[in-house]
Amino acid sequence: MRENLKQYLYDPDPFILFGTEHILALLLFLGLWIWLPRYAKNELSSSAQESLGRWISYFVAGTYIAWPILEIMAGTFDAKLHLPFHLCRITNILLPFVMIYKKQIWFELIFFWGLSGMLQASITPDITQGFPHFHFIRFFIGHSGLVLAIMYAIVVYGLRPRVKGIWIAMIGINIVLFIAFLVNTALDSNYFWIRGKPPVPSLLDYMGPWPWYIMWSEFLALGHFIIAYSPFYFLNKRKQKNE
Repeated sequence: MRENLKQYLYDPDPFILFGTEHILALLLFLGLWIWLPRYAKNELSSSAQESLGRWISYFVAGTYIAWPILEIMAGTFDAKLHLPFHLCRITNILLPFVMIYKKQIWFELIFFWGLSGMLQASITPDITQGFPHFHFIRFFIGHSGLVLAIMYAIVVYGLRPRVKGIWIAMIGINIVLFIAFLVNTALDSNYFWIRGKPPVPSLLDYMGPWPWYIMWSEFLALGHFIIAYSPFYFLNKRKQKNE
């Protein structure tokens, strides 16, 4: 069983960037982002809304948790690759706390991190296996599913980001960056892509060589956070004008 699982996890099953499977996955989640939160808000009872929100978060977090478990079962777990020190994995783990306790600061972290890094990752996934491989499904549930949870929290729970949430998210991302740096130093790993770019095409390819792409990523993250907040800025302005 161990050898079969190892073969399954690592056998080549090529992922094609912007191929049919990639486009269909993006369209599927786009439809879910638009439809599911509105359906839950208008058609479900309060208790059903709470239950659905929690199960979405468990499902998203579970996609990451299942991965290292499978690697352990296959005898291929590697502390340099499978620990939760990439931003997407940390955000996945935080998600259930947001959907259960609805703390503003936790929501703002997943809001800004999710609507910037996760959208970018969905467009340029750092995976090498296509559908229906576990890694394809894991990746899109963990990234696009996180965006779905954010939309759900906004529409159903009424959570909203604040301006200062931008700076909370920037401070948080740099704390994660520092922790990943320490882990990379100890393990000779490359979490958060600090020591080198991803092995597949990504936006980092357009930001110059190491270490300059790390600095430019800071400005890119800030720009993403500002763009993510901008609809709420204009909605607040409009609300104040009408009062």
